[in-house]
Amino acid sequence: MKIRQFLPFLLIIASIGFLSFSIPKNLKKKINKEIKKTYGIENFTLTKVIVPDSVNMQLKRKVGEENLFSIQSNDQSIGYVFIDKAPSKTDEFDYLVLLDKDLIVAKTKILVYREDYGGEIGSRRWLKQFIGKTSKDKLQYEKDIIAISGATISASSMTIAVNNFLQDLNILHQNKVL
Repeated sequence: MKIRQFLPFLLIIASIGFLSFSIPKNLKKKINKEIKKTYGIENFTLTKVIVPDSVNMQLKRKVGEENLFSIQSNDQSIGYVFIDKAPSKTDEFDYLVLLDKDLIVAKTKILVYREDYGGEIGSRRWLKQFIGKTSKDKLQYEKDIIAISGATISASSMTIAVNNFLQDLNILHQNKVL
């Protein structure tokens, strides 16, 4: 009988735990730094973007409140930040894509790279290739995106990840999520 009395309380606590997901602390600092640098702002807030399940089922990768955030400054939307992981040779790496308010890639950044080799994909010079891309672009490794010797798997993986996200952007926009 006592368990039944506490069940609603436990459900509320569990719900708050699931709804209060936030960016891991080690990544949050890096993400904030990139947002400040890219948009030239000091004060901003990140708001989780809620993607309905019916829309998420259409996407290549689940997108939503855990990895897609709207960036607001002075009560205006200035863009979006997408955070995800992509596979490398034996592990995976964390990356971000910053979009402007028109859903154009403003910046890509490798946040955490966990391999001994292939870290060249984190170079600004290589990542600049993604700037200006939109949901209308279909990226192909070694055609649209220059290959990197010694980082073939990671560079190809990053290209596929960004390409998939760009295609998902189209679906999100059509369904009025963004």
